[in-house]
Amino acid sequence: MSIRVRIKRVYEAPDASDGLRVLVDRLWPRGLSKAGFQHDLWCKDLAPSTDLRNWFGHKPERWEQFRRDYTAELQADTAQAMLGDVVAAAHAGTVTLLYGARDTEHNQAVVLADALRAYASHHASKPG
Repeated sequence: MSIRVRIKRVYEAPDASDGLRVLVDRLWPRGLSKAGFQHDLWCKDLAPSTDLRNWFGHKPERWEQFRRDYTAELQADTAQAMLGDVVAAAHAGTVTLLYGARDTEHNQAVVLADALRAYASHHASKPG
């Protein structure tokens, strides 16, 4: 199954082209009303572990190690099952991963987008 994965800050306005809107922060983003925030899923268990998130602290010099460690966390059976749920919910359409960090290049959504694409690609090539 092929999907298109986009990344967007939670503070950006929703768009019709967003498709499935998935919040990927472990904690609810600051200043955002739960009632007014448009999202389809909140996959807090797909976010980096609290220990890894705290260690990283959005410091660019720790990015490569964070990326490796978070990718390893996403290989766990429970994470793989959740990736499958997101891919299935997207119905071969678009998934927009929503995150709250200021840094648009060094955040968990960047790593998670790669993991989702890899999951979808790997499972699309499997028979039946």
